[in-house]
Amino acid sequence: MRPITALAAIAAVATISGSSALAQRQAPTPEQRIQRLERQVEEMQRRVFPKGKPADTAGFSDDPAATQSSVISLDQRLNALERQIADMLRQTEENGNRLRNVETGMNQLRTEQDQRIQALEQRMSAADTAAPAATEAPPAEGATPPKPKPKTSTQPPKTASAEPAVSEGGPDTAAATDPGEDAYTEGFHLWEAGNYDQAISSLRAFVKAYPKHRRVSYANNLIGRALLDKGQPRQAAEALLANYRSNPGGERAPDSLYYLGQALMQLGQPTQACKAYAELDAVYGAKIRPDLGKLESDAKAKANCS
Repeated sequence: MRPITALAAIAAVATISGSSALAQRQAPTPEQRIQRLERQVEEMQRRVFPKGKPADTAGFSDDPAATQSSVISLDQRLNALERQIADMLRQTEENGNRLRNVETGMNQLRTEQDQRIQALEQRMSAADTAAPAATEAPPAEGATPPKPKPKTSTQPPKTASAEPAVSEGGPDTAAATDPGEDAYTEGFHLWEAGNYDQAISSLRAFVKAYPKHRRVSYANNLIGRALLDKGQPRQAAEALLANYRSNPGGERAPDSLYYLGQALMQLGQPTQACKAYAELDAVYGAKIRPDLGKLESDAKAKANCS
């Protein structure tokens, strides 16, 4: 019995040992698996690179060398990145130029506003110290005033800009001895008759021929009124503003500011019209003629000036 029992024990031990070895072969440890993978990788490297491992410049010493396709792909990607960076730089430069242009325009606008404010202050100071405008010259002895031309039946209706018209200063009795007065009188009668184009041409010729004549302020103001009467408020506004700025001490400079407001009203700019009326009050104040002051008061009410 003892030999049989010993044989059975030996067989059991051999069976257990064989099962353990089989289990170990079927389920290798992680370390064994890693070692097996390393051997496989080394075998692949020997086949792909029979002369040895790739150069270090391809990456890490264990990395494969860059292939031609990968180099081409990287080159294309680098080109795309360079184009994108170039586009971004271009857009940045364009935005910078736009910003510089905007800043330049703003600075120019501020400079122009400062200059206009300074000019207005100077005009206000000059108006405060200036003597009152000279009155109409008395009739010269023995002088016969020229007879006004009768109005024709084809006179077009006055526009709203001439509502109740301020006296434009008709010819005085000194015209018989003053050729400049005769030239102005001709333009005045043409305007009075409604021949606006002819009046404008005549008055401009007078201003060019007699730039120092006292009637220049009258003529330039009348040119603006003629343009306003013929339905050209923008051109009228330019002419009236030019008359005021070029000769703020002229006898019809206040009238030009008033009719500038009328032209701006026709252009649909009541706020700007109110600014023109405000400048008329600020610069001339109590020196405004009563008839012009009444018209200005009505105009400010119509424009809803505060």
